[in-house]
Amino acid sequence: MKTNFFYPFFFVVLIAFIFLTACEQNYSPKPRGYFRIDLPQKSWIKYDSLQQYNFEYPEYAVVMPDPTSPTDESWLNIEFPQMKASLHLSYKKLNNNLNVFIEDARTMAMKHLPKANAITDSIISFEEANIYGTLYQIGGKGVASPLQFYVTDSANHFVRGALYFNIRPNNDSIEPLIHFVKADVLHFMQTLEWKQPVR
Repeated sequence: MKTNFFYPFFFVVLIAFIFLTACEQNYSPKPRGYFRIDLPQKSWIKYDSLQQYNFEYPEYAVVMPDPTSPTDESWLNIEFPQMKASLHLSYKKLNNNLNVFIEDARTMAMKHLPKANAITDSIISFEEANIYGTLYQIGGKGVASPLQFYVTDSANHFVRGALYFNIRPNNDSIEPLIHFVKADVLHFMQTLEWKQPVR
């Protein structure tokens, strides 16, 4: 007899508890917070140590020879230590093989398709400086290289660049850094000056 009274009483108390607690404010999860990133002021330094071209780079960056290509001094890395980023630059002298290098640059950008949710290409053209190329912006949370590009004079010089962050890729959280360094990449292209080819 006791059990017959206990189950309905327990059921009524449970229903009452659910209705009374359901009337409170709706719970909504707090958005994930990221560290605030203090970005430096932009000022530029001219780099003129190569035979093939010169350019300007930001004062908060460091230009270093690419350690993966010790025999080719025209391959450089522009390191952004504060942002843990590297812009890898590779140079090729053209010899009627421009299409090969353009296709190679496009293939390297498209290798990120499995992780990308969008790849946008923008035409680069600075006719007065004889600079033409394409900038690839690669969107996606786990993309290793969010920016890649190539620039050329179509006759003698070809430079390919790829931006990498030396952290686990989460482009949602580093979007301000990507946007900030993109301005540096565009400035690199705008200030690039070809030198006469060494014969």
